[in-house]
Amino acid sequence: MGIVLASGSPRRQELLRLIGLDGFTVLPDTAEEEIIPGLSPEQTVCGIAFQKAKNVSLLCGDDDIIIAADTLVYLDGLPIAKPESPEEAVEILKSLSGRRHTVYTGIAIIRGGQHATGAEKTDVFFRELSEDEISAYVGTGEPMDKAGAYGVQGRGAVFVESIKGEFYNVMGLPLCRLSVMLKEFGIYV
Repeated sequence: MGIVLASGSPRRQELLRLIGLDGFTVLPDTAEEEIIPGLSPEQTVCGIAFQKAKNVSLLCGDDDIIIAADTLVYLDGLPIAKPESPEEAVEILKSLSGRRHTVYTGIAIIRGGQHATGAEKTDVFFRELSEDEISAYVGTGEPMDKAGAYGVQGRGAVFVESIKGEFYNVMGLPLCRLSVMLKEFGIYV
C-alpha cells in the first residue's frame, strides 16, 4: 500500500509531512477543474477533489490510497479563482480588504472501491489594506498560484486579522478532517 498525493502543491506536501506521512508519491491531476453552478461551496470542493482523486486512481494500484484536495475562496457567496495576472491579484486583494471571506477545502480519499469525501470551512478576516501594501505584496509574486491571491503561510499572513476555523484549511489541507478521514482507511497519524 502506498499513499499518493493527487496534487503538485508544495504546501500540501509539507502538511502531509507535518503529520508524519512521509514517503508518499506525488502524482498531480492535470485535468481542468470545473465549477458547476448551483452547487454549495462544500459540494463544489468535494466534487472537484473527488474527480482529481478518481483521475489519479486510474494510474495507481487498487491498494494505493489516493488523497486529493481542492480549495476555493468565497466572497459574498461567489468563488474567487486564482489570479491569472498581477492586475487580477490586485483586484482580488482590494475586494478582500477589510472584509470576511470564507475558505472551503474539499478532501477526497480513494482506495480501490472505497472512497470518502469531506469539506472544511474557515472564515478569514482581513484588515484594511492600502494600495501600496497590495502593490508591494503582488510584486513578490506570492499571490499568483493561490486561491484568494494570498498565502497565509507566507507574507500574506500580515493581512489576516483573525481566523474562525482550522488554520491549515486556509493553507489548503485541513489536517484535523484529513486525519479523521484517514482512520476509515486504517491510517492513524
